Amino acid sequence: MKRRQPPPVQHLSKRPLPTRWLMTDERLGEALWSALARLPRGAGVVFRHYATPMPARRVLFDRVRAITRRRRLVLVLAGPPRQALAWGADGAHGRPPHRAPARLLRTVPVHGARELAAARGADLLFVSPVFATRSHPGAATLGPLGLARLARRATAPVVALGGMSEARWRRLGVHGWAAIDAWRAVATQP
Repeated sequence: MKRRQPPPVQHLSKRPLPTRWLMTDERLGEALWSALARLPRGAGVVFRHYATPMPARRVLFDRVRAITRRRRLVLVLAGPPRQALAWGADGAHGRPPHRAPARLLRTVPVHGARELAAARGADLLFVSPVFATRSHPGAATLGPLGLARLARRATAPVVALGGMSEARWRRLGVHGWAAIDAWRAVATQP
């Protein structure tokens, strides 16, 4: 069966960068669909699903992409820029060196000062873990002060990740926030 070509990637420079992000992974299960439906317009999705075998990961990505296009959400693929382009994502998420064509949004994970320095040229920085998180149980956290120290030195907008919620984000003074569990909780509410 021949795979349909993804729609052309739109250049995001004319749109504001999302302030709210859903980070996907296998833990979301079927709650992924209701979380996507409840994301506010203009929000972003970082599609990860690292443990899903590649053929199934691509099929799942295509389903997510159809929803994000319909809802006008920004979709970033965790993976190399070449793959993000081929799959029709709006951007690529990964550690440097991670050069992406100008039409792709380039997002980078940052966990400390060394990674922050390496992230020069990124469009958006996902700084974590700010608070304790189920994704990395027992990991040291930055806390609000550690996040603020990194954000002051950042050369791109900062998105807080790790134990985040809308209320916590409003107190932190950074560009945006991202989560898995917070959006799952929203998705499971009636």
